[in-house]
Amino acid sequence: MPANVELLLIENVDSLGIVGDVVRVRSGYARNFLLPRNLATKPDKDLIAKLAGKRADAEKLVAAQRKDRESLSNKLQGVEIELVRSCNDMGILYGAITQQDIATALNAKGFKVGPRDVRLTQSIKRVENADVHVKLDKDLDAIVKVHVKADRELPKDRDGGEVIAASSGFGQGAEGRKKGALDMAIEEVQKGSAKGGWGGGEKKAAAEDTGDKKSKKPAGDKGGEKAPKADAGEKAEKPAKAEAKAEKPAKADKPAKK
Repeated sequence: MPANVELLLIENVDSLGIVGDVVRVRSGYARNFLLPRNLATKPDKDLIAKLAGKRADAEKLVAAQRKDRESLSNKLQGVEIELVRSCNDMGILYGAITQQDIATALNAKGFKVGPRDVRLTQSIKRVENADVHVKLDKDLDAIVKVHVKADRELPKDRDGGEVIAASSGFGQGAEGRKKGALDMAIEEVQKGSAKGGWGGGEKKAAAEDTGDKKSKKPAGDKGGEKAPKADAGEKAEKPAKAEAKAEKPAKADKPAKK
């Protein structure tokens, strides 16, 4: 079976075409989706002619939908929604914000938006503010401001601000976020590690002091300089005494008895 096949649409298919269009799609998509659901069939001139009336109605419907989407896209520009979620003390959510969550919040405000229309360029996993794109058509893109808030009051840092990193202005994404107390603390830890760890300088100074003390030990102590050995002259005094004893006059021999 070829990689791509040509089919005639007998129903409208989102992001593909309307009834009466002849499209070229991958064989797997045709075999697993279009053909089993009777959305397309093999191209046939007679069938195309029969579908002419249905195609005209589809074109009118598409034009009306386009007009509604343009209006909706204009109304969505700058809309703000608030989502309250459970999180830990650092502001990290227990579950990420999904496309369905945003679509549901928009529908609650009267904007008919489907989950597939919501485009998340990055995961929203913490208490923050974010810009989310709602793409209603290839050239219809609206930006919605999403405020994610905690369901309770979070702990404060020393400066009285929340422990979590402060969010940026809208439209800047993760790279444009201001650094909060947590991010600054992490940077300080990394800087300390790069310099040899916290307290590295103090340990080094202590080691130098220990070395100085060792070098200043008095002579004769263990590990210090050894006491100088006695001079050779002092050692020579002993044999001198022996010589002095040898120089004593010998006792006179006793006279022989008569």
